[in-house]
Amino acid sequence: MSVNEFEIIARLTASLPSNPSVVVGAGDDCAVLDVGIPGSHLLFKTDAVVEGVHFLPDAPPEQVGHKALARCLSDIAAMGGTPGSAVVTLGLPPGRDSAWAEQVYTGMSRLAEKHSVAIVGGETTASPDRAFLSVALLGQVPQGRAALRSGAKVGDAIFVTGELGGSRAGRHLAFEPRLAEAQWLCSQFDIHAMIDLSDGLAGDLRHILQSSGVGAELLADAIPISRSARLAAKALHGTQSPLTAALTDGEDFELLFMVVASDAVPLLDRWRMAFPQLRLGCIGKITAGPGVHLRDQNGTRPLTNHGYVHFQ
Repeated sequence: MSVNEFEIIARLTASLPSNPSVVVGAGDDCAVLDVGIPGSHLLFKTDAVVEGVHFLPDAPPEQVGHKALARCLSDIAAMGGTPGSAVVTLGLPPGRDSAWAEQVYTGMSRLAEKHSVAIVGGETTASPDRAFLSVALLGQVPQGRAALRSGAKVGDAIFVTGELGGSRAGRHLAFEPRLAEAQWLCSQFDIHAMIDLSDGLAGDLRHILQSSGVGAELLADAIPISRSARLAAKALHGTQSPLTAALTDGEDFELLFMVVASDAVPLLDRWRMAFPQLRLGCIGKITAGPGVHLRDQNGTRPLTNHGYVHFQ
């Protein structure tokens, strides 16, 4: 019987070995490790981009390199951390010239320099039929301050940065990981739970709900829909609504997080001063009942949409 990505993950992580350094293991955006750094915990993350899955063969190689590192940086951001050093595995198919690989590294190195990340080594290997990059990244977070998926509480306000949907129009190759914004949030407010939106709001929100043992109600009119999503929906002649695109397209790499409801207004006010160019919206609340519900002008109904899932 075939299984999807998350069923495979659940099976593979059910009995992983551990040791005393593990503070948070598999199941969050990064592993959290105590390796004896005074006042800090180590963050550890790996991610991959595969030709034909995460980028098309004609994608600009500089953007492929950018995306490969940015995905890991976005996960460090989702924990409220600061990135440090990375190693890279590059797989090249027959006939792929060295100029393509060099341009990939140019895009990756440009983003690394922007965020003071050292690329300290890795591996280059042959791949039978397509290119891929796998990045492993280390970072740090103040001890006991990592933003986890498991802390959402009933009554919390749900926030999301930026706009959602339309990643297929090219946004997924050029996104900026929200490192500065996440660090600011974690230093200014008690962030109960946080995740970066890689598989879509409808899917990634459920990861937080499952980890926290709660439910959620989203306000349809508050979901921030990108212009790309609206244009794509128009091109599809109504077969997919802009709202559905914002909920399910994935690869937005914005921050989804929860705070106590009394912090909602102060957060919005201070955010506008700190990040005037980036939208921040309150899109719903955490509830006691299970699952995700969507409220619109017709009432409240269960949300049946899910985000992107590999192997499905």
